[in-house]
Amino acid sequence: MVQFWIVVCRHTSWPLHALVDEYGFERPENFNYETYEEFMSEYLKVLAKRAKKWSDIIGEGRSVRRNLTVKRYVRKGIPGVHRCSVWLSVSGAEELKNKSPNLYQQLLNDQHDPQVAENIRIDLPRTFPDNIFFNNTDLHQRQLYNILLAFAHQNQEVGYCQGLNYIAGLLLLVTKNEENAFWLLKVLIENILPEYYTPTMKGLLIDIDVLVELVKLKMPDVFQHVENLGLPWPVITTKWFICLFAEVLPTETTLRIWDCLFYEGSKIVFRVALTLIKRNKQNLLACQDFTDLAECFKEITKDSIVVKCHEFMESIFKVPGSLSNSTILKLRQKVEQTHKEQKLAKTSR
Repeated sequence: MVQFWIVVCRHTSWPLHALVDEYGFERPENFNYETYEEFMSEYLKVLAKRAKKWSDIIGEGRSVRRNLTVKRYVRKGIPGVHRCSVWLSVSGAEELKNKSPNLYQQLLNDQHDPQVAENIRIDLPRTFPDNIFFNNTDLHQRQLYNILLAFAHQNQEVGYCQGLNYIAGLLLLVTKNEENAFWLLKVLIENILPEYYTPTMKGLLIDIDVLVELVKLKMPDVFQHVENLGLPWPVITTKWFICLFAEVLPTETTLRIWDCLFYEGSKIVFRVALTLIKRNKQNLLACQDFTDLAECFKEITKDSIVVKCHEFMESIFKVPGSLSNSTILKLRQKVEQTHKEQKLAKTSR
């Protein structure tokens, strides 16, 4: 088994007591190295086993085809060395890239809206300020600028908005290739999360209310408690949705979520959110006022299980119970109709 540890991902050669993680993010001052080392001693074995299985199905230069075996493998984690190629294959980004192989460079060579370019430049220093790759060299910021500018130019309905920089930045850290990061960003924003990042953020607002409906169905006591204390759900969940848990959960946990997101779509975001809420249900119900509840929602993203990414990912397919795409689609239609009725009522006053 040992021979596979080198190809598992960067975990295997990264010092467990390093002040930054394997993706260059600084560890917090209160980081529990003892717990992390205990977890990693077992997780490395899982990664080694997964790396061998992935190597067997990928082979030399082969693309991954979507099937039940691959879906099961994705849920159990994609080794870092294979993550970029698998994401490209299962998401459809590779197919799009092959159809337009020169698009990315053409977009960079075209004329650009100077205001959009300036907005991107302003946000570059704010992107992952705790990451050594973005702070110690100009390379990653320059590449991130190119990705965001190219995307904004080809999708002018979305253009550029805050939140995209975190997603594109993490894609760049994983892929180490700005063009591949561009295509993955395109698939995420245009196919998997439509209308999350448009000026109206219609898709985002609908999905936050869909989550509220799911909480009402699966945890009515939590729903009623949050309603009684008057904490708006967008205050709690907007960053979860807009950053896809980047800057919210530990990096490797976020990437394990993205493994499934690229294969199964946006229902994974709901599964993660419901799991965080349900696992911390008693703490949430114990809150007596608005401020305590808001703080408790911040703390649930620091739940001890979120560091144990393998255990956490197993839990998101168990804790929330059944959650089909058809259920989410029906709820989206219901919420959208409610939004239309509310808007109509406002205009008719």
